[in-house]
Amino acid sequence: MNKIKTFYTPKQVCTNMTSSFSKSPLKPMLLMQKIKEEYNTFFDIIDDFEPINKADFYLAHTKTYVDNVYKKEGNYTSNSLPWSKELVKSLPYTTGSLLAAKRYAIQNPGELCFAPISGMHHASPGSGSGFCTFSGQVISAIKIYEEFGLSGAYFDLDGHYGNSIDDSYAFNPLLEKAIPRKCNVNPKGLNENYINDFMLHLDCIEEMILGNKVHYVVFAHGADSHKDDDLGGQLNTECWIKAAEVFAEWVNKVSKKLGKPLPVVLCLFGGYRADDYNIVLELHLKSLLTCNRIINAKEQTILNSN
Repeated sequence: MNKIKTFYTPKQVCTNMTSSFSKSPLKPMLLMQKIKEEYNTFFDIIDDFEPINKADFYLAHTKTYVDNVYKKEGNYTSNSLPWSKELVKSLPYTTGSLLAAKRYAIQNPGELCFAPISGMHHASPGSGSGFCTFSGQVISAIKIYEEFGLSGAYFDLDGHYGNSIDDSYAFNPLLEKAIPRKCNVNPKGLNENYINDFMLHLDCIEEMILGNKVHYVVFAHGADSHKDDDLGGQLNTECWIKAAEVFAEWVNKVSKKLGKPLPVVLCLFGGYRADDYNIVLELHLKSLLTCNRIINAKEQTILNSN
């Protein structure tokens, strides 16, 4: 079985999170520790990617807000996270991880890619929100469009609506091309109703892919959509895993219709458990390994037949 190309460096982590309810800036390190101890054979870690520049944050945010975060001024705490120099230094690498994973997936569509990131999808042009500082998915999408002329779709299965994409269309009109309207998918409902709604969105994005309007997809499977999460609750365990299975099988179907593998990037996004955070990490791993088992096996078949 092919390994998941994983774009991770300790530089994208903030360890100074003892006073924070959210472990989002720390989650990549916790997950990678678990991967190295128990699941290393499934992941190929790439750590030499470049961070984005400070000026890249201006693609999705006002200069005032970006400078506030860097200088510890104004609304620098609008992300509800404790400010530290370590946090600020980690942010260019967090978005850099997602950008590198997208770039690699586009250039090597037969390989499943993973950016172990969270803390992006609530940030708006003028402030942070909900443990999110900067809109890394918006920034990376615009940079990918500028570099390749390709558009992406986001399947945001976090437990909370990811507003940052929709909030950014007016701020940077190029986002209309980088992430077309209706390509920020946030399923609604509970359990089977949630899965059915997700499948309807998949059908819509499939039409856009086959119509050459979308060229890669990002699957952000937040663990806070699980019913036992401290801040979530849409899905029981069976349906939460089924969401990953449905996505992976859909990727295979679309790849077959395209006659080539669809570029795919996996992400983490939210997840909160005060009693046992290891449960959050285990959920993420179940989703990652499910996608790897289904997508990588089929993509290898497609490659071998061409």
